Amino acid sequence: MKNMTEGKPLRLILFFAIPMFIGRLFGLFYSLVDTRIVGETLGEASLAAVGATSTLSDLLTNLLNGFANGAAIIVATYFGAKDEKNVKKAAGGTALIGVGSAAAVSVLCLLFLGPILRFMNIADDIFPQAQSYIRIVLAGFLASACYNLCAAVLRAVGDSFTPLLFLVIASVLNIALDYLFILWFHMGVEGAAYATVVSQALSAAACFIYMRKKYPLLALSGEDMKIEKEVYRRLVTTGSSMAFMTSFVSLGTLALQTSINTFGTNIIVAHTAARKATSVFMLPFSVLGTTLATYCGQNLGAGKYSRIRKGIKDTVLLTFGWCVFVVLIVFTSAPSIVWLITSSRQQEILDTASLYLKVNTSFYFVPAVILLFRNSMQGIGDNKTPVFSSSLELVGKVAIAFLLAPVIGYMGIILSEPIVWFIMVIPLVVNMARNPVLRMEDAAPGDGGLTEQG
Repeated sequence: MKNMTEGKPLRLILFFAIPMFIGRLFGLFYSLVDTRIVGETLGEASLAAVGATSTLSDLLTNLLNGFANGAAIIVATYFGAKDEKNVKKAAGGTALIGVGSAAAVSVLCLLFLGPILRFMNIADDIFPQAQSYIRIVLAGFLASACYNLCAAVLRAVGDSFTPLLFLVIASVLNIALDYLFILWFHMGVEGAAYATVVSQALSAAACFIYMRKKYPLLALSGEDMKIEKEVYRRLVTTGSSMAFMTSFVSLGTLALQTSINTFGTNIIVAHTAARKATSVFMLPFSVLGTTLATYCGQNLGAGKYSRIRKGIKDTVLLTFGWCVFVVLIVFTSAPSIVWLITSSRQQEILDTASLYLKVNTSFYFVPAVILLFRNSMQGIGDNKTPVFSSSLELVGKVAIAFLLAPVIGYMGIILSEPIVWFIMVIPLVVNMARNPVLRMEDAAPGDGGLTEQG
């Protein structure tokens, strides 16, 4: 466990973020390998089938992760205030609500899978493969949910290394199972889905067992699962706020994907490659954002408001340096990056994905601010502004998908994110400047900071 209320802010943030960054990098790496194996061994039609449904699985994963990370802020706040009883209550409530929600979402999506895929404009030639792939992923969604719930609680108490360890194991296992199921057993896209679900299930089980044995504070009993009104109110408020925030983002992406799926296989493959690369390039933003949520939550609980201000400022400056680095990489190597992901040498795929990356990375400083600010605001108790900002993203992407893309084609998709970024960053910057927590003097020892802004 790591107390983030003492020591140099940026140093603490970096040491906490680095294991999480490596872990998520491994997660993205096996996703990229998955994409490469499917594209190289099964062909571009199979890759398009996987890519066309990835936004649906991303939506559900982000919805659950949003709740887990939001609820973990409450765990972190109690941990910062040294309130061990409520740390256990909050961890128990996170598990109970998270598992129940994941099971319900999985069942509902499986029941209505056909209409959902039709709504997404999945083309007839790839529909059977797309349906087979996503059905298996949805059936195993609970495995992914359990791992992410355990990881969020561990990070809330300052342990970002253990989630890394088990994610690395899952990544290596996923790659091995990809080769086994696809190349040896010839299971097609279903093999890729089974590889993902099995590796996640084993990782979740190992992480849960380790957490109980290593940290007595997190060895939960039936008593810790009993509903305590105030704790559960805080969990639901912050968890649902973060869940809505991330799901609005994913719903917007899903809306764009429904438009992209009408442009043909090459465009779907190009967009899939560009989004995979984008996931890697934006990884520091999301990792540092999640870190700031925990950091702000612990320091809010301890009443150390000046540390919150310092941590946010230093982290923003750090990410701006990363933005410059990414632009240099993309403008010198974009086609090679696309080829590494897809193994495709079709010029249309290479050119389309490269154009997407060059346009988007030029404005990366804006999503850097967005991800850092909205996670920080969740950490200090502002649950409304991040959701409002994310709702602007949803509305903007839906409008572009149905109004702009039909007129100017895929270029409308490329331009959509920079346009929406500049719109949604405005309320975040305005409300961050007005936030009372960021203007307060540090609380006296023992006073804590367990207040909410609503």
